Amino acid sequence: MKRQIMLAAGLMLAATSLQADVIAPNDVVANEYGEIAMSLTGQPGNPQRGAEIMVSRGAGNCLACHQVGALAEFPWHGEVGPPLDGVGARWDEAGLRGLMVNADTMFPDSIMPSFYRISGYTRPGDAFTGRAAQGELSPLLAAQDIEDVVAYLMTLTDY
Repeated sequence: MKRQIMLAAGLMLAATSLQADVIAPNDVVANEYGEIAMSLTGQPGNPQRGAEIMVSRGAGNCLACHQVGALAEFPWHGEVGPPLDGVGARWDEAGLRGLMVNADTMFPDSIMPSFYRISGYTRPGDAFTGRAAQGELSPLLAAQDIEDVVAYLMTLTDY
């Protein structure tokens, strides 16, 4: 019994230390160009999970605005944003992370959502506005979600 308690405490400590490595949305530091060199989690991204986030309408929903040839089997590719084919050859991780966290920093007046930002802008909808007023607003994607999408985007090197 005592060993089980110690094991559980160790697992809780490990989980806490993983959480401690996550950079909070308001603590993210970008350079003068909007690039974010440091990983938000300190953990490598999972490209397969990144692709899942991109095609999920309840998560990234990237295909609503972008075309991605490697994801052609998924319907409804948008034409609002630029095609993402070759994006991994055009941008480095810091640039892609900056675009995901807050595209407006890199491209003023961009309509791309700030996926890891919780303040400094108005998010539409009564549910978001009410939660923001109570200090309960969370980013659209979690820090590891951002890292996973960046890892997938880095695989898109062909045009």
